[in-house]
Amino acid sequence: MPRASIGIIGGSGLYEMEGLRRARSVKVKTPFGSPSDEYLLGDLEGVSIAFLARHGKGHRIAPSEINFRANIYGMKVLGVERIFSVSAVGSMKEEIHPGEVVIPDQFYDHTRQRVGTFFGDGIVAHVSLADPVCAELAGAIQRAGEARGVRVHRGGTYLCIEGPQFSTRAESQIYRQWGVDVIGMTNVTEAKLAREAEICYATLALVTDYDCWHQGQEAVTVEAVVATLRKNVELAKKVIRQCVLSIPKRRTCRCVDALKNAIITSPESIPQKVRQRLKPIIGRYAK
Repeated sequence: MPRASIGIIGGSGLYEMEGLRRARSVKVKTPFGSPSDEYLLGDLEGVSIAFLARHGKGHRIAPSEINFRANIYGMKVLGVERIFSVSAVGSMKEEIHPGEVVIPDQFYDHTRQRVGTFFGDGIVAHVSLADPVCAELAGAIQRAGEARGVRVHRGGTYLCIEGPQFSTRAESQIYRQWGVDVIGMTNVTEAKLAREAEICYATLALVTDYDCWHQGQEAVTVEAVVATLRKNVELAKKVIRQCVLSIPKRRTCRCVDALKNAIITSPESIPQKVRQRLKPIIGRYAK
């Protein structure tokens, strides 16, 4: 199996990563089913990269249909230690304008239909998610964005809704009262699973609209989102490229051993089939 050290998950508008040398598509089988698409592996200035289109090529997978476990498990199998997630979001605050970038450091999970853990079926683990975003990775995105002249908002809460519909005006106003900064449909589940897999995770959130709370703006539409995304995606690629080249090879963050002491189930009680299924994730702790 080929290996990569950095993973990039592309959201709406970002379905491929140009500039990879020796690029090749790799299909990864997982015990949780098929990932969203094949992974595109290649080298970026000597750094091994694995790119995955979250919604699949052609954007054919709805947010609630994404096989998040397979996507993150596949990254783990490929050797990925850090994941940059690129996502389109709506702004919930006046001062966060469409066309700008947010690097959230918190998530609020408002979804209802998703499986957000690798554990269960005979094994129990409780990882810390107090700080769900890797600060080292978020810092790298901030520095790269500012170097490109982008207005970057560091920190804030990403509210993750089920979708695929956009919010009603009533919902949007209530979310505003909660004090969240941006709204999206995917990232919280990725962040949870990445933490369980001991993979650093950070979001590059591309603001496309004001949801539908803003009195001076039209309600969010796909047309408006896509129009803004087209302007932002190329910039996002440049920011990610600079991040990849600037982050140190060795990780010193707490993401590295997030599962240490988190598995509650005694080793002898873990079913063999579960132990085998989760070997890439728990292998360090359940010999």
